[in-house]
Amino acid sequence: MATILLDEQCTIPGDLATLADFRRWTQSVEFPATGRIDWVASRIEVDMSPEDIFTHGTLKTAIVARLWPLANERGMHLFTGETRVSSPAANLSVEPDVVAVSEASFEAGLVRLVPSSGGQPDRFVELEGGPDLVVEIVSDSSVAKDTRRLPAAYHAAGVKEFWLVDARGAAISFTIWRHDPSGYVEARMPGGMPRSTLFNCGFTIERSRNPQGRFVYDVVARPDA
Repeated sequence: MATILLDEQCTIPGDLATLADFRRWTQSVEFPATGRIDWVASRIEVDMSPEDIFTHGTLKTAIVARLWPLANERGMHLFTGETRVSSPAANLSVEPDVVAVSEASFEAGLVRLVPSSGGQPDRFVELEGGPDLVVEIVSDSSVAKDTRRLPAAYHAAGVKEFWLVDARGAAISFTIWRHDPSGYVEARMPGGMPRSTLFNCGFTIERSRNPQGRFVYDVVARPDA
């Protein structure tokens, strides 16, 4: 039986003993329409807290806005929001903040599109396998999961690049991890800037305040020289 972390707003069926059980539940009408509910190494983790607007929501939008044209140029699909990624190899089923998958990964069978239960053409509900990129933005309720449990699970799933961003403090913490057989390796340019192998760019995340005093973000990409 799975270990269940339960929020009072969400009722978890008592018969979810395996990843396959959990995945079936996520595709059923009983699955909650809001909140983030993940399966990480036989542990059900429930977070029904709303995203913080200025340390999570607007930051995610800025990351997607910067990556969207870069992904298109490289034949990659960019997903955000409620895009479920499952990996039997990693005993994992999660909804990351941002996901990118290349056509090459689909063609090589590294990632598979899971059709909707209705079987309609071009309708899919899940990505199975190891995406090219996963981005997680840390929130107050996800610190241990994002920083300790998910990196190991994403590595086991074969995720090529993992970005971890934390904008809750006085300074933004931003790290890009590259997949290596022995584990994730921090990837940086010679000057120390986080570097993406997928996009052949260094990235920084800059934060300032608008005239009204609210946080705004700029994700800056610097191509390799």
